[in-house]
Amino acid sequence: MLDFIYYPVSAILWFWHEVFGFVLDPASGYAWALSVVFLVFTLRALLFKPFVHQVRSMKKMQEFAPVIRDLQAKYGDDRQKLAMEMQKLQAEQGFNPLSGCLPVLVQVPVFIGLFHVLNGFKPGAPSNFVFDAHDVESFVAADFFGAKLSNTISQSPEVLAAFGTDRADMMLVGVPLMILAAIATHFTARHSVQRQTADAASQPQAAVMNRMVLWVFPMFAIIGGPFLPLAILVYWLANNIWTLGQQRVVYRKIDREEAARASAPAVVESTVVDNGPAQAPATDADTTQQDQPGEIPGVIDDRSRDTDKPGESR
Repeated sequence: MLDFIYYPVSAILWFWHEVFGFVLDPASGYAWALSVVFLVFTLRALLFKPFVHQVRSMKKMQEFAPVIRDLQAKYGDDRQKLAMEMQKLQAEQGFNPLSGCLPVLVQVPVFIGLFHVLNGFKPGAPSNFVFDAHDVESFVAADFFGAKLSNTISQSPEVLAAFGTDRADMMLVGVPLMILAAIATHFTARHSVQRQTADAASQPQAAVMNRMVLWVFPMFAIIGGPFLPLAILVYWLANNIWTLGQQRVVYRKIDREEAARASAPAVVESTVVDNGPAQAPATDADTTQQDQPGEIPGVIDDRSRDTDKPGESR
């Protein structure tokens, strides 16, 4: 039914296993674990631009949260009018709340697809989507510090023994992965929460959601970890590490852009109009006259000697 998800996921996993299997032993647990990690990196690299758009949209929504609350208070009884005003605001300001959900919505089917593909790696299976019998045997036999990537801690001893492992080895690898995944989830959420504006963080709904993403969501890795294949825990850990690093890169880029806009000098055009009479440009004669001695304002120059005739004296 969901083969359109399972085949691409298994194809990406197969590609990276071919790459790391060329460098390492193809049956090595390290090669398979790195294949899962780079499956995550491939997906997240494809979603980089949608993630940047998500960050910008969420920031816009936080900035216009007071306006949105005013619209809700004004048109709360008229859902149609409220929807129209919200669409108008989103179009004017260039943000879309649904775009913020795209990266998460895309990762959910990949998570389900990987879970289904991992369940297909069973001893004696003739194939598993793009993997042939040899690949299936390689994955089943792959040893990751004594544990098996397709198994869970909660499986029965008989099932674990069929894969060549036991609960102790599974816990030695699985428990640290669960703890690290929970820690990575917490710090990823904390880094995102710290970017919220003071107005957005002060809202009761936002405060409740912040507590959930900071403490409840990371606990899913601890509570649900024993029931997840180790490869899923590797996926979870790698996904949060990528997200944390990507957030730092994107947030710094946006901060630099905002700082550059804030420090850019404002260009102000003068609108003063001088309606007085235009002054004629100064001529050489005017300049010469201005340079003559005695032309000091407020001082009367005695020019009587200029009228004396030659030979006459006073």
